[in-house]
Amino acid sequence: MSDKPSVLFVCVHNAGRSQMAAAWLTHLAGDRVEVRSAGSHPGAGVNPAAVEAMAEVGIDISAEVPKILTVDAVKESDVCITMGCGDTCPVFPGKRYLDWQLEDPAGQGVDGVRPIRDEIERRVRGLLDDLGVAAQH
Repeated sequence: MSDKPSVLFVCVHNAGRSQMAAAWLTHLAGDRVEVRSAGSHPGAGVNPAAVEAMAEVGIDISAEVPKILTVDAVKESDVCITMGCGDTCPVFPGKRYLDWQLEDPAGQGVDGVRPIRDEIERRVRGLLDDLGVAAQH
């Protein structure tokens, strides 16, 4: 494991919340944090409304694809943040687990996704403070 902190974002489909959170953390932390995202039951593609909402703030997630949650991804992460996936995330001693209660953007248009995007940004900035990593933007 490297010296920099690693964070895994998990939601059911890895198509909305976890993708936006991973993109925010990558955008704000650059290469100072290892960022992963995954889903317990990955969807076919990233939610188009999430792609559009992130593009509005200058972050392109259009090339991202949902990924399956693996035991290795959890083992390799210092912090595991779940977003509505219940008990599907494996638990290992010594890891920090957070559960972010966020509205699911599935089925919502961009107007419904914007407040979720903004709340995720606020929480990611708080996470950076907790990790002792200054935001770049």
